[in-house]
Amino acid sequence: MRFLDPFFREWADRLPGQTRSLDRAIALMRALDLDPHALPVLGVVGSKGKGSTATYAAAVLGAAGRRTVLATGPSFRSYRERVRVDGVSVTDEVMDGVGERIDRARRRLPSVRESGGHLAPSGLFLIAALLHARDVGADVCVLEAGAGGHRDELRVIGPDVVAMSTVFGEHLGVLGDTIPEIAREKARVAGPRTRALVTLPQTAEVTEAMAEALAATTDGRVAAETVDPSAPGTEPPPALRPPGLSSASGVLGTAAALRTLDVLGRPRPSQARLHEVLGTVRLPARLSRHRVPGTASAEVVVDSAINGTGVAAALDHARGLWGGVDHVLLCLPDHKDVSGVVESLGGLPVTTVVLPEAHLRFERVLPGHWRTVAADDLSPALLAGLGGRVLALGTVYFTGRVLEAVAAPTDRLFDTAAG
Repeated sequence: MRFLDPFFREWADRLPGQTRSLDRAIALMRALDLDPHALPVLGVVGSKGKGSTATYAAAVLGAAGRRTVLATGPSFRSYRERVRVDGVSVTDEVMDGVGERIDRARRRLPSVRESGGHLAPSGLFLIAALLHARDVGADVCVLEAGAGGHRDELRVIGPDVVAMSTVFGEHLGVLGDTIPEIAREKARVAGPRTRALVTLPQTAEVTEAMAEALAATTDGRVAAETVDPSAPGTEPPPALRPPGLSSASGVLGTAAALRTLDVLGRPRPSQARLHEVLGTVRLPARLSRHRVPGTASAEVVVDSAINGTGVAAALDHARGLWGGVDHVLLCLPDHKDVSGVVESLGGLPVTTVVLPEAHLRFERVLPGHWRTVAADDLSPALLAGLGGRVLALGTVYFTGRVLEAVAAPTDRLFDTAAG
């Protein structure tokens, strides 16, 4: 794609200590003549599972006949995956066109030095989604926040409904020094147009922090609504939920989308139609299973687990499929739960992968019997050489590379034409 520069240029050129500027993002939307409130928005925040939640939400809205633009990140195999219509990635040509329009508008803004902050890539992809939603006459947008909440562009766009996944210690010291502080930051994505917040069960401390933040940002109009995946009759039924820890994300996305339809005064899909569309959902790098090209039977299960709990769940899933795991391919930057993952993997043979992204560090001391390869070495031959049953785990920047190596289909997440 030709026009990736406008999405990353200001972030790449930022000065030491410089942060994203929401005021600059607002100015950009004005330069694009883009009303961020023109379409209803379901916003997704949380520490983990945002992409799965957003995908299920978009599928439910599609099942209800709503034309839906979905924005998620990071991408797997192509940046065009950051913007989808009814579950299907836009084309490279569409992404180029949107990028070119953003670039022209960006160049009309005051300089970054004058504005005091830069345009963040994740926020620019949200703006790209809004632009394309206007172009295609979408009915609703499902937008996944970046790492933050109150400091995220999603907050200035303004979600009508918020879906809050489980909050834990991801980004401690960045979004807050405690987990309740992180929860408060994420809940503050709500604002004047927010009419509902749907959440998975949280700890008592997180629930209290979330309630306080929600009361402040909505003047007491909105109280959190909890959906419990273990409650009998909760949609979707277990057979239509994602495997492993993503199962709860499927429940949250479904509940948040149904609540969005209520808020908008639109009819919910019939149960039969809901189940029909949810039966087509495919989540790349969420315990997705792939044949290794060029082999008769070698397989890899890919999962974006980043902590000990997630890795343990992925191991259980893989062993249930195969009866055992021959090798683990792992990519875990230093800010992830490295010690918890090492403990979960025990004595399994492990090869770690180092990514070239400048903002990621790989300096933690790892078990001496583990070996390390560079990301550029990933190939079907490398995977096949690890055995017939390989479990690839780690950050999305890495799992996307594994999906590329096995030529996994990633452009369609669900099919609203099902049946």
